[in-house]
Amino acid sequence: VQLQASGGGLVQAGGSLRLSCAGTGVTYSLNAMGWFRQAPGKEREFVAGIRRSSGATFYTDSVKGRFTISRDSAKTTVYLQMDSLKPEDTALYYCAAGSVSILTREYEYGYWGQGTLVTVSS
Repeated sequence: VQLQASGGGLVQAGGSLRLSCAGTGVTYSLNAMGWFRQAPGKEREFVAGIRRSSGATFYTDSVKGRFTISRDSAKTTVYLQMDSLKPEDTALYYCAAGSVSILTREYEYGYWGQGTLVTVSS
């Protein structure tokens, strides 16, 4: 399984970015994909997750109403539409896939992409 994240960049506060995570070798046993982020000096945290089959989603509170996670029809690529970005959203964003029971559980994701940097200026 390989995950390739892209779409990061520099944006002003209030702006938008769309991250993509293209998966190859993603089998049906991997039931979820998600986005995590790590800000400088902080631990990596859950951002959003999606069930590959049902499309059910879950978000951390700080991004609800601003970020939207979605998947393509093949269910191997996930997107993170980020609107109304804030400086505190600045982080390295990682996509992940796994056989997951609880979407927020980082340790349940067995496969990780390389990360894409999002910088939000004030």
